[in-house]
Amino acid sequence: MSHPRIVAAPPLPAFDYTVFGGTGDLALRKLLPALYLRDRAGQVAAGSRIIAVSRSALDPAEYRAKADAAVRRHVAADELDEELIARFLERLDYVSVDATSSEGWSDLAGRFEGRGDGPVRIFYLATSPSLFGPICDRLKGAGLVTPAARVVLEKPIGRDLDSARAINAQVGAVFAESQIYRIDHYLGKETVQNLLALRFANSLFEPLWNANHIDHVQITVAETVGVEGRGDYYDHSGALRDMVQNHLLQLVCLVGMESPVSLAQEAVRDEKLKVLRSLKPMGVEDVGACTVRGQYRAGAVTGGAVPAYADEPGIPAGSGTETFVALKLEIANWRWAGVPFYLRTGKRLPAKMSEIVIQFRPIPHSIFPQSAGELQANRLIVRLQPDESIRLHLMAKEPGPGGMRLRQAPLNLSFAETFGSRFPDAYERLLMDVVRGNPTLFMRRDEVEAAWAWAETILEGWKSRRDQPKPYISGTWGPSQAIALIERDGRTWHEDELPNAAF
Repeated sequence: MSHPRIVAAPPLPAFDYTVFGGTGDLALRKLLPALYLRDRAGQVAAGSRIIAVSRSALDPAEYRAKADAAVRRHVAADELDEELIARFLERLDYVSVDATSSEGWSDLAGRFEGRGDGPVRIFYLATSPSLFGPICDRLKGAGLVTPAARVVLEKPIGRDLDSARAINAQVGAVFAESQIYRIDHYLGKETVQNLLALRFANSLFEPLWNANHIDHVQITVAETVGVEGRGDYYDHSGALRDMVQNHLLQLVCLVGMESPVSLAQEAVRDEKLKVLRSLKPMGVEDVGACTVRGQYRAGAVTGGAVPAYADEPGIPAGSGTETFVALKLEIANWRWAGVPFYLRTGKRLPAKMSEIVIQFRPIPHSIFPQSAGELQANRLIVRLQPDESIRLHLMAKEPGPGGMRLRQAPLNLSFAETFGSRFPDAYERLLMDVVRGNPTLFMRRDEVEAAWAWAETILEGWKSRRDQPKPYISGTWGPSQAIALIERDGRTWHEDELPNAAF
């Protein structure tokens, strides 16, 4: 079967991408491979540079060797080209800088001498959030912040509302809000982008996208991995801060938002903010009834034995940090009044997958005899990963004589089958959007703070109740209480196509 060819976008302006945390996992596993692939697609203009910055005492040649290995490890073999890799590595430079002292900053400033206002100047902070403010201050002190410079902040922006406000204030004292790009890579996923197309480019769904026709919404983001050597970070974060406050709430926004007046830079973000401000806050009693915290125990995932969270490196004895969260929230506005949104996310689950399920209400009256089979309500499933797809489950008649026999069957839009197996990943899109100066898919300051304001009602409720996370065996879909959360409403988690697992 032939696939439509994906045409590369025209080349962008030349840029200087300075990546703080350049020797870290994010830079080597995601950022450098994404920039190589955009270079391969012809989107990196001549004269563009990538300057990696960290405390490690490396020379540029040593860093290029690291980058070479990272690209070869994290890019598919059929997308590796020796000539293109060599060209990409020539763009790389490395400077040893201590973000907490004055060491190395003059060397970094020297890399920009003679560059003027030519290339787009971008500073990507792939570091601990506690360093965002100090790095921005030192960039200003080194004379590296120009009116056209841009700064990219990785999540999480703080660990609560106060710390988020403090970080936003520190960074905002150096960069204007229009220069700040707070990245959430989920917003760069093709399927997430297709939520906008699905809703607002088709007349079929928008008239039905409300409480009159939708019974409930489910959002699941599941990981098979544990803390991956980040025990110290994760134990101070937990699933709510690490995933719900940013990734899952952003998906809630895209499902729940009103139609923006256009795709102009601020229009989409204005509508997402309205959703966040419409989230019904949770009191202590709501937290007890509408949230479940879990922590994984030893078990087996993808065929291999894995340890309990408590036995992972860097986890203190008796830790009460959650590795799983399930919750029920409500958007308190006219469109969504009475429609529950069920969210769940966790580590050491049976499969790595992310999906959104829109469950429509059942038909009001059946004309079919009982012998035709059970009528099931329509269901729209947006699979974000893996196997990106959009599936609409409809009732259909089974072929053949002998009367009416109904069963549910999917209309399936598989991205791989329709558009080809290769399209830019989230970081490729978002890194280039920063070069373009397009902040549509990035979080604005008021969005971040509104999300934290709502999430804090849950954190405060957990603290007040002093509940400990419920245990669940690695390789299952979380604590049994997560099933009760949805089933006491007469609903069930969508797992028709997910690996079987006992609770």
